[in-house]
Amino acid sequence: MDVEDIIGCIREGDEDGIRVQLHYFNREFAQCFFFDAEEKERRRRQELEEFKRNKVRDYIPDSDSDEDEKAEDPDVLLRLNLAAVLTRFIRSDPPGRVLKVCLQTLRILSRDKKTLGPLVTDRSLLTLARLGGVGSGGGVVSHGDDEEEDDQENPYASILDALAEVRRRSEDRGGDAEEDDFDPHSSAEGDGDSGRSDGTNPDGEEHGEEHHAARHASGDSNTAHTCVTSQPRGSIQKMLARGKRDHRGSVVDVDADEEDEEVGEDVQRKEAMKVLCNVVYNSVWAQERAGELRLLSGVLQALATETQSLAPPCGQFYELRFMFLLTALRPELRTQLKQEGGVPLLTALLEQCLKVQWGEHNQVVVNPTAPPVPTEASQRAMEALKILFNITHSTHTQDPSEEDSALFRHLAAILGHCLIIACEGEKETDDLRGHTVNLLSALPLSCLDILLSIPLSPGSEQWEGLNMDCVQSLLVYMERKLEKGLKVKAKLTPVLNFLTECSRAHRQTRRYLRQQILPPLTDVSSRPEHGTTVKSKLVRLMTHVDAEVKHCAADLLFVLCKENVRRFVKYTGYGNAAGLLATRGLLGGHRSGSGGGVQSARYSSDSDSDTEEYREAKGRVNLVTGRVEEEQPDPMEGMTEEEKEEEARRLVMLFSKLSRENMIQPMGMSADGHLTPMSSLMTDQMTEEGEESGGADDLEDVE
Repeated sequence: MDVEDIIGCIREGDEDGIRVQLHYFNREFAQCFFFDAEEKERRRRQELEEFKRNKVRDYIPDSDSDEDEKAEDPDVLLRLNLAAVLTRFIRSDPPGRVLKVCLQTLRILSRDKKTLGPLVTDRSLLTLARLGGVGSGGGVVSHGDDEEEDDQENPYASILDALAEVRRRSEDRGGDAEEDDFDPHSSAEGDGDSGRSDGTNPDGEEHGEEHHAARHASGDSNTAHTCVTSQPRGSIQKMLARGKRDHRGSVVDVDADEEDEEVGEDVQRKEAMKVLCNVVYNSVWAQERAGELRLLSGVLQALATETQSLAPPCGQFYELRFMFLLTALRPELRTQLKQEGGVPLLTALLEQCLKVQWGEHNQVVVNPTAPPVPTEASQRAMEALKILFNITHSTHTQDPSEEDSALFRHLAAILGHCLIIACEGEKETDDLRGHTVNLLSALPLSCLDILLSIPLSPGSEQWEGLNMDCVQSLLVYMERKLEKGLKVKAKLTPVLNFLTECSRAHRQTRRYLRQQILPPLTDVSSRPEHGTTVKSKLVRLMTHVDAEVKHCAADLLFVLCKENVRRFVKYTGYGNAAGLLATRGLLGGHRSGSGGGVQSARYSSDSDSDTEEYREAKGRVNLVTGRVEEEQPDPMEGMTEEEKEEEARRLVMLFSKLSRENMIQPMGMSADGHLTPMSSLMTDQMTEEGEESGGADDLEDVE
């Protein structure tokens, strides 16, 4: 790659030359995310060999960011200056096909954490937003040295001079260059306090916006600011995983592009929005500037126009992705989006993606013969769901106003439709369910009764006259996640928590789920956690290593048992139930509504009738394991009374020794049902006895 050739083509207006040069670059790096991965690997191998040879390591890098300090890497400088050239060139509105290939190159460069300097200036962000069809919401723009750039007669002269200097230095280093690259103690030539890789500026000078971004990253204070050598201060906090690709299959196909004679504006908009998404994802500086420039308002206006238009949306997925990234990474923008009407707009967009049809009383009409949702529409719907979750996740504990309640009920009706419909792919259907559950868990429970008010149809799942299709869909989704066992915390805890809250709030939902998950006991020959039923899988989660997972599973089963300790132990076994009971102070067996649950008085008084099989085996059930145990021989059979006393004395001495050495800690149960060390219980008991005896003596003295 020769940046000088590209600059020469741009100066001469050689459009074909620009396209040929950039096509070559795009083809080579289309699927590359770490340009210097091989260099990092070589350096690590050499450090490992040195360690094996010397048996000592003088310097241990804290992270991969140590390679960033080598700001004089020729390949990095070439990519940096290529980004600077292209960001300037696209401002001149080149022809469509040339602009497209330039944006593709910038998209590839925006993946590299060392080349974001030219892309995070206000002018670059606004240019990319304009090319992406997004206007600015009237934010404050800091032009800084952009005006100086415009006044230059030869705007690329500084870049050419910098490249010539880089080439001269590389030639001066000669054959030692490769060896120097491997030296972890060496620093780039010309680096000083004003050009440290951490971006600090000891002089505390104030600069213009673009010069400010470049100054934070410059490795040479004598280099013009248009030749940037690293990223702005704090701009890189995250990196895409190596080999991770856009799930939408966005790969540069040069041959196909050569055959494409017409390049539409929609293609350019997509490419520009992809660059913006990469830059905002990788750069905290870009996130801050995007907020100041009010690009979120511009995206909102673009989406509003597209929602009202009858034309098919193009590039809308990346607009939604850009909005999601901003609201996920900048909490203050969530409030802004909500205040500017983001919830009703995204609800309308979600309704449009899924082609929702409405009936009477704000009810969605389900068409069983409707085709699956296309992949493109389902992906846009999922992005909308993710954004809605970002801006509504705090409303779960709030009491909504009348206006918000109507809005959330309307949204909940669409979410119920999301739980029932199918997408073209099984993975898309599963992902849509997952994002729907997340959003449902963020909405107020008082607005979710509409999920049960869907009109009944011949194929509906019914319970007590209500449509349970949504609940059944959630149950099936939970079962599938239990079977896969992958990413248990991320995939299972939301649906477990949501089913728990719905069971507390809606009696019919709890009764239906209890019938499906905790049917009447008939076989008590095996442990509750053994088996392939949903109950067995949930009981196994009650002893999961992750505390949040086990508490979520236990809470659901506890609520299905109407928070009755005896019934809970009956279905799960005391050993599995002990964790939740200890947490809630219920080890004494009394019933309580504390611990985040609803008071027990809110549950109906229907009894838990035992089956005939369970009544016959009830007396032989081991409450700890929850099953009928095989009879074991008496270990003290044949021992005399003296031998039994001696064995008991020996056991007491062993326990006492283990307790004194802090190997074990004897525990007892406090008055509030929590486990407490026996020493504390004995001290409290002695104190109470002393107070009682002292009070009696005082009374006698008075008399």
